[in-house]
Amino acid sequence: MSRKWIAAALLCAMMLPSGAFAAGDDDDDERSPRRAPMPAIYLEECGGCHVPYPASGLPASSWDALMGGLDRHFGSDASLAQQDAGTIRRWLRTNAGRSAANRAEPLRITRTAWFVREHDEVSVATWRLPAVKSAANCAACHRGAERGDFSEHDVRIPRASPPRPAAGPTR
Repeated sequence: MSRKWIAAALLCAMMLPSGAFAAGDDDDDERSPRRAPMPAIYLEECGGCHVPYPASGLPASSWDALMGGLDRHFGSDASLAQQDAGTIRRWLRTNAGRSAANRAEPLRITRTAWFVREHDEVSVATWRLPAVKSAANCAACHRGAERGDFSEHDVRIPRASPPRPAAGPTR
């Protein structure tokens, strides 16, 4: 074997433990939301009402728009103390995803191209299940969603309940 092949093999072997070659792991895809450690205030304030979405799921301009409208946050008043809002905004901006060129910035992670592509195999019927209700209910399928873990390796998609037998006449 030539020295070049040996060097290449050693380089690959050194990278494997770091996860650099995690084959098929979409969590490492550059378009996929990564799991930056979430500050306690974000988990408490935002995660208290919904899943604490990963900051990389939206670009900074979308997070700015969301944080600037907390008094009318999807029909609710989610206003925060100025200091808490500032801490959360800084974390979101620091860990935000990239901006989409020539596209309107979404305000919902469920409307991003990445989300739509990753969930294209989920049927409309699944989204409508009582256990799911909407695409925003990440915890219905992602068992680690409350911790910001959206790994596809820990997904359990709910199934429709089998129909109940009709009650017959009593004797």
